[in-house]
Amino acid sequence: MISNLAVIDKGAVLEKDVEVGHYAIIEGGVKIGPRVKIWPHAYICQGTSIGEETQIHMGAVIGHIPQDIAFKNEKTGLIIGKRNIIREYATIHRGTKDGSNTVIGDDNYLMALSHVGHNCEIGDKVIISNGALLAGYVKVEDSAFISGNVVIHQFCRIGTLAMIGGFSGVNKDVPPYMLLRGPSIVRSINLVGLRRAKVAPCAIRAIKEAFRFLYRSNLNISQAVEAMEKLEPSGEITRVLEFIKGSKRGICDSVFNDEEFFCLKKGGGRR
Repeated sequence: MISNLAVIDKGAVLEKDVEVGHYAIIEGGVKIGPRVKIWPHAYICQGTSIGEETQIHMGAVIGHIPQDIAFKNEKTGLIIGKRNIIREYATIHRGTKDGSNTVIGDDNYLMALSHVGHNCEIGDKVIISNGALLAGYVKVEDSAFISGNVVIHQFCRIGTLAMIGGFSGVNKDVPPYMLLRGPSIVRSINLVGLRRAKVAPCAIRAIKEAFRFLYRSNLNISQAVEAMEKLEPSGEITRVLEFIKGSKRGICDSVFNDEEFFCLKKGGGRR
């Protein structure tokens, strides 16, 4: 059902069984797939494409121009996949460079007041909790969990099945399967998330070995990579290795105990 109080541009394309609530606004050039529900007071901007069965809740602003002073009002877009839930007052901005897009995959859950900046790439089954802020060009891989009030620096990558604890700041890449809590500090593997995803015990053991080489040894990153390459091959080890080798910002560090954490905060490093 489409409310007669909604404002829908004639240039918007709505497929069958779309619901649009009171006072929602849909600009021209928007494409909305079947069985999408747009709640009252949501605002869908030009250049946005929304896949089937996605829900856009009250007050969300989807596909607005990027918060980038270099933006030249060029033609950019936002592509949202299927079965996403985007809650109240979330904001997702379209790309900033001509012809570029922000891309949201399938089955994601973006909670209230979360923000996804321009040119971000969000995989599938990602959870972004209340108040989390993703700057431009952030990439989040499948099944990652970003807790409330997390802030992620532009160009960072969050690996698959990684978890970011609440109120954390992230300024480097977070490898797959890791749990980060604090100012870019990897604490452990995301064991709860791995079990919930029904990852096999042998795969979890491989991930623990990768964590041990990276964060619980005296090896530097290059040495840790060499050590992991000597392990029995597995999909999980391969994924971690490819992620690290593809990192441009470097991966997040770790600490062994509270004393070292205090040392890092004071400007020191690992002993």
